[in-house]
Amino acid sequence: MRKPVIPTNDQRLQAGKALREKCPRASHSKVVFGQGQKRDVVGLIEASNEDRVDHLVPIRHGRMLHSAFAYFRGTAAVQAYDLFRTPQSGIIVQACGDCHLLNFGGFATPERNLAFDINDFDETLAAPFEWDLKRLAASFVLASRWRGFTAAQEREIVLRSVSSYRESMRKRAKTGVLESWYSEITIDDMRRLAGHDPRVITRLNKLIARARRQTHEHVFHKITANVNGLPRIIDQPPLLFHTERSPATDRVISDFLKAYRDTLPRERRQLFDRFKVVDVATKVVGVGSVGTRCFVVLLLSTPDDPLFLQIKEARPSVLEPYVGGTPQAHNGERVVVGQRLMQAASDIFLGWSRGPAGRDFYIRQLRDMKFAADIETHTPAIMRGYAGLCGLTLARAHAKAGDAATLAGYLGSTDRFDRAIADYAAAYADQVERDYKTFAQAVRSGRLKSDLSASRLATALR
Repeated sequence: MRKPVIPTNDQRLQAGKALREKCPRASHSKVVFGQGQKRDVVGLIEASNEDRVDHLVPIRHGRMLHSAFAYFRGTAAVQAYDLFRTPQSGIIVQACGDCHLLNFGGFATPERNLAFDINDFDETLAAPFEWDLKRLAASFVLASRWRGFTAAQEREIVLRSVSSYRESMRKRAKTGVLESWYSEITIDDMRRLAGHDPRVITRLNKLIARARRQTHEHVFHKITANVNGLPRIIDQPPLLFHTERSPATDRVISDFLKAYRDTLPRERRQLFDRFKVVDVATKVVGVGSVGTRCFVVLLLSTPDDPLFLQIKEARPSVLEPYVGGTPQAHNGERVVVGQRLMQAASDIFLGWSRGPAGRDFYIRQLRDMKFAADIETHTPAIMRGYAGLCGLTLARAHAKAGDAATLAGYLGSTDRFDRAIADYAAAYADQVERDYKTFAQAVRSGRLKSDLSASRLATALR
């Protein structure tokens, strides 16, 4: 047997440092678009609408019209296009692909503890690590502007997110692979990061208390009613509604869930078998996902023991045209594998299945003790702390299945990389604001249809 070549931590650090010669850290600030051709933003949005449910697309546009920040949330495909052929470090990680600040949050681990992590993986794929950071940084700029913060506060917030990522990665470079794999950000960690600011502590405690109430039982009483002796999901059109059921559709649902069951580990199949399907409804979710096919399934083991599953369409990642495809033939499996690679702990009911029309879906629990940041009320200080938490979390995710030492070697010990990403984020946010005006004009001209009537209900159902 040949002696294996096992590089030391120092060798991996040096390998990362050597990558600066091909792609200097400062170069990340200089290029906002990489195609070298005129961008058709409206055309890119229209392309991203292909194969969505037609009557839901105007709701998507209506949500995106709310602000430049909301528009940004719905245009991961546009930024993926813009990132292509920009300076690339050469360090590939499992990327989130839509790493904006509202795709982080808290949820219950399988041990029923609360953890903080990335929580949206629809676009996950192997890609350059800086793409996630650039999207995260730009989202903080746009959110800061939306909140009316000063330019100095905006920059400080963005620098905090990137420096937190870089400093965390340098620490993780010194830990073992298994330690990185097992690490997670707990509620206790969040409390320590909050420091001694009573406003932050009070806000965090309220979020935690609210999350602990977001159980299946809570959702059961909130969105169901008794109909002819059995609970049914309450219609709340246009964002939660039933479609016509028949014996044929019941067979389709049964076959679909049987295929999903086969993707679960054996012991969880036994758990799943204890529940029976009672009701299925269509649900409209998110901003970027509006128009994709999404369903809520109510299952019961006893009349008062519910399980809610969310079935969500998994389309090709927006990164796929630029990174050479995916190793999974099924996009639902791509999402599940990416989520398991990046999250510290994942939903026990994560799985995937294919619909009768050939569309891919992934399945997870609905609202299992979940909570998210309420940035509409964030002060600059709270936003800065949240930016640090997101940077820390992203570093943990990239290090889990990646090489923290190589990343740390490239990032270095100074703030040169941080400043470059902050410069990029400000410049890209400027472009997003121009794109938003172009998008709004396309709505006004009738090229893109929009419906704002569901915005209040969308907030209630989020």
